[in-house]
Amino acid sequence: MTRIFSGIKPTGHLTLGNYLGALRQWVTVDQHRADALFCVVDLHALTVDHDPARVRRLSRQAATLFLAAGLDPALCTLFVQSHVDEHTRLSYVLECTANDGEMRRMIQYKEKSAKERAAGGSVRLSLLTYPVLMAADILAYGADEVPVGDDQAQHVELTRDLAVRFNQRYGHTFTVPKAVLPSVAARVMDFQDPTSKMGKSHGETSGIVYLLDEPDVVRRKVMRAVTDSGSEVVHDREARPGVANLLEILAACTRTAGDGDVGPAELATRYSSYGALKKDTADAVVETLRPIRERHAELCADPGYVDEVLRAGAERARGLARPTVDAAYEAIGLLPAR
Repeated sequence: MTRIFSGIKPTGHLTLGNYLGALRQWVTVDQHRADALFCVVDLHALTVDHDPARVRRLSRQAATLFLAAGLDPALCTLFVQSHVDEHTRLSYVLECTANDGEMRRMIQYKEKSAKERAAGGSVRLSLLTYPVLMAADILAYGADEVPVGDDQAQHVELTRDLAVRFNQRYGHTFTVPKAVLPSVAARVMDFQDPTSKMGKSHGETSGIVYLLDEPDVVRRKVMRAVTDSGSEVVHDREARPGVANLLEILAACTRTAGDGDVGPAELATRYSSYGALKKDTADAVVETLRPIRERHAELCADPGYVDEVLRAGAERARGLARPTVDAAYEAIGLLPAR
């Protein structure tokens, strides 16, 4: 059976982009067709300055939202990264396989380190090496596929390179995975800056719809979305990024609601004004998020259930990862513990 691994960092409240770009695919497709593992990758949240209490709070919220969105512990494995030691055990071994040059070529490292230096801060070593930890997250489980947004595809390519390199040097140990990108709304953009991804950790939040936003807040953010010059509604990501973003989100949300697979370009032909497009998009987003918010409230009233799901998930994940990590330790030349 195909095995899938994917995760989300608890660096901010989960957004509409997280849902349409990842969670929905996990819920509706991946957990049903594969042996799927989904993880709150909390160790990755430590690569930048952070508040420890906030990381813990957001980690729990993310796990609860995974369940609220529809992940079923009877169908998939849901856990927190730091609860499974094999991730960090394997990460060091892979650091001994990676090289400095390929780490510094990672686009996200270049962007985040430049931003940190511009703000007068120092760049943590973990920001440079975290793609190796991400590779360990994937390779420890023998994952065949990694559902990711297009901004993470480069990291999966690194994972593939490290797996092939390790296998060639030390003997076949790892499955070489492939990235799988969602077909619709793979990259949801900020409503106030449609050239930038809707991110969890942005300082300016007026263009970001969070999964737990109240309906009136969602409508206000969508209705205030930046559009483009002119009045014709067309789907053109380059020339009309604001309108294209609205159309892609509407296409993704109506698909979620069961309205077939009407694409953004076809939807554009149904509108003669930006106002009508915004209104329908706002309605669709509110309806998409409604069951998630309701289920989240129910789960928060039963914290023991969430704790048990995470405990059982970590136990299963540990059992899956340990043989592979032990094999990697032996292959690279470490003395087995007795």
